[in-house]
Amino acid sequence: MLPVTSRPLLDTVLSPTHPRPDLLPRIIALVFSAMIVQAITSFSLTQLLSKAGQRLIAEMRCQVQRHVGLLSVSYYDENRSGTLVARIMTDVEGIRNLVGTGLVEFIGGLLTAVLSFLFLLHLSVTVTLTVFSVLGVFIFVLQYSFRVIRPIFRERAKINAEVTGRLTESLGGVRVIKGYHAEEREAAVFGGGVDRLLANIMKSLTMTSGLSAASTTVLGWYLPL
Repeated sequence: MLPVTSRPLLDTVLSPTHPRPDLLPRIIALVFSAMIVQAITSFSLTQLLSKAGQRLIAEMRCQVQRHVGLLSVSYYDENRSGTLVARIMTDVEGIRNLVGTGLVEFIGGLLTAVLSFLFLLHLSVTVTLTVFSVLGVFIFVLQYSFRVIRPIFRERAKINAEVTGRLTESLGGVRVIKGYHAEEREAAVFGGGVDRLLANIMKSLTMTSGLSAASTTVLGWYLPL
């Protein structure tokens, strides 16, 4: 609604030949009404998703903790307690982001894209197809970048779980560590994990910066069109 109202504002109200300032209050009322509707729907959706998502997190945490509690002792020997804590408390929230906010944003973005594409075709088929041909190149770049970036973020989650698990165990067993004078060894292990996590973050920042540069390049092609 907001982009559409700019056309009569520029072509009619602010026309250098035959200006129509009497239409300005009507356009302002239309824009204000659209903003009110958007604000109400956004607030309602956020409230619905946030509260439902938090209930989902609480329920899934209880289910995962109950499931982990029923596993055999050998499973606990193979997995650090800190890693299990991260699975129960942190990873569950990622599921909520995917199913809740992520799914809704995907559907909303897809619906907006389809409607916008149809409206642009209605305005000009030639310009629309030209613009979307450039965007097709950008989509290809995005797909390639995501194939490279996705394993990096998966590795980050794994490293973060390992570091968090080791830190939880060392803090919980601090008396044993002090009894064996292993403070320096634990500090070295933790520092190594932090260095691995930092290297992963730096690598992901390099990739996202390259993706941003590609976006800027495609945008430079897009604006003259």
